[in-house]
Amino acid sequence: MNVVGAIEGDEAATHVDVLIVGAGISGIGSAYHLQEQCPWASYAVLEMKDTFGGTWDTHRYPGVRSDSDLYTFGYRFKPWVGAPIASAEEILKYMGEVIDENGIGEHIRYGHRITSCAYSRDTGLWTVAATRLDDRAELTFTCNFLWMCQGYYDHENPYVPPEWEAKGLGEFKGDFVHAQNWVPDYDFSGKRVLVIGSGATAATVVPAFAEKAAHVTMLQRSPTYFFCSENKNELADRLREIGVDEPTVHRIVRQQIMYDQDQLTRRCQDEPEVVFEELKELVRAFTGKPDFEFEPHFTPKYRVWQQRLAFCPEGDVFKAAVAGKLTVVTDTIDRFTETGVRTSSGEEIQADLIVACTGFNLLVMGGIPFTVDGDAVDWADTVTYRGMMFTGVPNMAWVMGYFRASWTLRVDMMGDFVCGLLNHMRDRGVDRVEVQMRPEDEGMDILPWIESENFNPGYLMRGLDAMPRRGDKAEWRHNQDYWREREEIPAIAYDAPEFAYSGDRLIGTSRREEEVAA
Repeated sequence: MNVVGAIEGDEAATHVDVLIVGAGISGIGSAYHLQEQCPWASYAVLEMKDTFGGTWDTHRYPGVRSDSDLYTFGYRFKPWVGAPIASAEEILKYMGEVIDENGIGEHIRYGHRITSCAYSRDTGLWTVAATRLDDRAELTFTCNFLWMCQGYYDHENPYVPPEWEAKGLGEFKGDFVHAQNWVPDYDFSGKRVLVIGSGATAATVVPAFAEKAAHVTMLQRSPTYFFCSENKNELADRLREIGVDEPTVHRIVRQQIMYDQDQLTRRCQDEPEVVFEELKELVRAFTGKPDFEFEPHFTPKYRVWQQRLAFCPEGDVFKAAVAGKLTVVTDTIDRFTETGVRTSSGEEIQADLIVACTGFNLLVMGGIPFTVDGDAVDWADTVTYRGMMFTGVPNMAWVMGYFRASWTLRVDMMGDFVCGLLNHMRDRGVDRVEVQMRPEDEGMDILPWIESENFNPGYLMRGLDAMPRRGDKAEWRHNQDYWREREEIPAIAYDAPEFAYSGDRLIGTSRREEEVAA
């Protein structure tokens, strides 16, 4: 039997039971669960970057931090002991500890760009082609199961509105950069900084720029909702004070936060106006200005939580505005000028540095070409099984987390699901599983991935046509509701009719062992 870490191979190919794609928050968590729950399985992690971290390595702009609390964004198996909102540096340190403490590092192959993934029902294997970036060597990996943990956006090509070129972006004589492409050693001290955008990234960079810039202007097409809070957790601090151990603190605080998030999400749907008034009160409290003016720059046009609620620790964005370090302009761009931007209302905004916080481009499955039995996979032609697996694509799972709750909650839950599925296949002596429509699904409406009235950020709406489809039943959609899925996913019966098993090769048995047995 294979043991974890026994990766067998030669110059032609490397075979493992499970191949994990991506060494970000999803990939590292999935590797941990595989080791713990499927100790019979050999595995490797392929990572395009030269280090772990995924999004926390990609984004290096000033002030980069989580917009989810680390008690729920952290893994359930490793207690978080710092402030709830953490810097990228702190998150990377935490991930590094997970890797080191669990021997995951020896399984990671950094600097490997996957160029294709092909599944054959005849062999029961995925064949994954990759380029090793340091020497351009072309490598081949085979595996029984493919665990896609590479995220959902393009790490190399951020979104810049295409119409900006026609609006004279090239005429601007100062420095222009998208936040995703920020160079960490760039000195913005004393510069007039124009931030274009109003989402989570803008909420992060604005306070950081305000510390050293001559002035910061945030130009937004529409306002964002902000949730202001102290960057501490009183429950965690009190439990530590009375001597409760860290694993227990982590479990209790995690449960409390998830309960609070569930209540807030429901209230945002049932009484959004009341919630907005409470958000306003938090702003007034942190700025010390009971007459803080919200119109027009801080009054969004959509319902609370229809797009992501931007976390604002200590009210730092609003404090910058009250201190005169930040000016907010709500308008659209008429055109770029040599010295900045002219808005559609005719206002001239002068800038030495323009930072685009305009989001990213959706990239389904990392943009990797997939085939099954030689036929190209068009993800838009597939139907998702709970946002984890896809019709017509055997032996593959994709980690897609939550937008209204911490991403990592689903990483942990999917770890249980995938490992349970692999153990079930091994117990049955089969090597292939596919999801399939059941008789009761005949005639089911096939719809876009998510309802726009439920969640409609720009990056998702721009790329929705490339996403897999959903059905109108719970099994055939990713409903973005952690509080429902935490009951439903652990209760999945692996012998339910939506799972089709076949093949008689025992996964977890190496190819060499099969040859000896033959």
